[in-house]
Amino acid sequence: MATTMEEQVQEVLDKLRPFLLRDGGDVELVGIEDGVVKVRLMGACGSCPSSTITLKAGIERALLEEVPGVKELEQVF
Repeated sequence: MATTMEEQVQEVLDKLRPFLLRDGGDVELVGIEDGVVKVRLMGACGSCPSSTITLKAGIERALLEEVPGVKELEQVF
């Protein structure tokens, strides 16, 4: 079982990764600062017009539900 917030976030990202890979994209954890998780979308996800929806409705919602202490998800380029 994951112990640190970073490990917990990585676990959630790993669960979501197959869905992103199926569409030709991927996600990379850049860092966590004061409960704000910073990720970089790569591949097709980086330029997809739906990437904001993927971030907020998909990834952020999963992180808020599953990782205590996460306040927000932010995309970095």
